[in-house]
Amino acid sequence: MVVALAGVIALLYFGRALLITLTTAVILAFILEPFVNLLLRLRVPRGLASFMVCSVALALVYLLGVGIFTQAEGLVRDLPKYAERVSQLSDEVLGRLEAMERSAYELLVPKRLREPQAQAQPPAPAKPPAARRRRPAEPPTPVAPTPPAVQEVRIRPERSPLVEFVYANMGPLYDVLLLASFVPFLVYFMLSWGEHIHRAFLQMFGEQGRIVAAQSLEGIAALARAFVVGNFVLGLIIAAASTAVFWLFGLPYPLLVGPLSGFLSLVPYLGMPLALAPPVLAALAVYKTPAAYLVIGSIVAVLHMVAMNLLYPKIVGPRVHLNPLAATIALMFWATLWGAAGLMLAIPLTAGVKAVCDQVERLQPYGRLLGD
Repeated sequence: MVVALAGVIALLYFGRALLITLTTAVILAFILEPFVNLLLRLRVPRGLASFMVCSVALALVYLLGVGIFTQAEGLVRDLPKYAERVSQLSDEVLGRLEAMERSAYELLVPKRLREPQAQAQPPAPAKPPAARRRRPAEPPTPVAPTPPAVQEVRIRPERSPLVEFVYANMGPLYDVLLLASFVPFLVYFMLSWGEHIHRAFLQMFGEQGRIVAAQSLEGIAALARAFVVGNFVLGLIIAAASTAVFWLFGLPYPLLVGPLSGFLSLVPYLGMPLALAPPVLAALAVYKTPAAYLVIGSIVAVLHMVAMNLLYPKIVGPRVHLNPLAATIALMFWATLWGAAGLMLAIPLTAGVKAVCDQVERLQPYGRLLGD
């Protein structure tokens, strides 16, 4: 058991790029499956229905990307203004720290120790007149002139920090984009060949095992839809509220800052600081008093607390059924293996494992251990 568990963990770690891509495609296929079934009821062929659903989903993603790019383009133009404001704030903070350091020094160190005592030193003896005489200058040694070296000087254009980052991480970014390009095709084939894959998968089990496998698949699909759709709806609610509040406060680029803050608020355990970062950075160009930042931070904190404590249990909680200890350990485990992607996929993956454990009789104790 220990060797098998170590092998599974090693496979998850070294095959993380492929497994993250497959897991993302499977979750998206589970989400889009009801729309394909709706078109099938209208007597649309399954292949055409899958193509239509995937095309609409890609169009929505494209429109969302265009909107984000439009807002981000204006933000990039204003980066010098933000950089100047950040430099001013850093100078003010350093000045205050130096003043606090001086105050603490004056408070802790006695005054008599702070005043340097002038120590009398004997004057330096005067040099004799002979030593002060200037020696005659020696004629310079002739040096043969050297021919000027002909060198080709190439001026390297200065790149922006963003371009420098992309240039330095070109290999990893290329790998991520390459694997991400397979996701639409995987989703389409999973939807168009869904019935065939489902039948072939169930044929791998015996008569009794087919019932358990079918129930497990239905439970995982329902859980994935509830989790992803519930988080998306919750993110839309927080994003709409944040956008309205930031627009009333006069923050620049509210259509970019509001949704970004709203959806970052859903990141487990890190949602609060991540949600605070976009509005605080946007306020640097508008507000200079600490009270404004305190108000903005309080509003973001209130929205986050209301969403996580009131809305999340109603929308997402009834489908997940994971106890807090199991959820925390799952976040640590998947984040260690898969990084940021593991942090986002930890809850649905662990809830899917629990759904399988609940259906298999000899694994039900593990399901009760993970459950609430």
